[in-house]
Amino acid sequence: MLTKDAYIGSVVPYRMQAVAVFNIAARYAMSWQTPPALEMRFDEKIVIRGRATAFTNPAIEAGIMHCRALLEFLGLRCDRKDPARLAQRLGKMEDDFVIEDFVGPTGPLSKVSVEQALMPYPGPKEEAEMALASVIHAANKGIAHMTSGHVVSLSDLRLYEIASRGVPVLVSNYFYVAQGLEPPKYEIPSTR
Repeated sequence: MLTKDAYIGSVVPYRMQAVAVFNIAARYAMSWQTPPALEMRFDEKIVIRGRATAFTNPAIEAGIMHCRALLEFLGLRCDRKDPARLAQRLGKMEDDFVIEDFVGPTGPLSKVSVEQALMPYPGPKEEAEMALASVIHAANKGIAHMTSGHVVSLSDLRLYEIASRGVPVLVSNYFYVAQGLEPPKYEIPSTR
């Protein structure tokens, strides 16, 4: 069974790094008219050849799932009546760790409100909300379940890219800083 220390030191940082890779993949995918060729190497030996989507597609889908997990951990979910809006998470499963299970210098941490989640975004708050809600909705209706509804679409990349920048900031501010801890280094070096 994982401990709270494991969540602070490895589980949450791992998810934040996955979201950073998601951001890189989304930025690359948005820049192409046609996906370029890809050669993946392990110790200088080519192990995969194909199109760059062999990297970007799974990185984007994994990042969407990690965003959803982190946002739900913080206390946010997609509004059931309007998937472009956020709402607060109502409860949790018995074995879930959520932000309320952790303590900062002034006491237990609280769920992040929708308003708090939108505050750090420098652009229009409606755009921030749509971006964060879009990754939860995509995870729920396009990746985690086989539904007749929403399918993950490259036309949503701009919103996904915004969410992939915002989610680690929210986790850093409302989870690590709120506990008086230094946020983990999660960014991945990239040429993009």
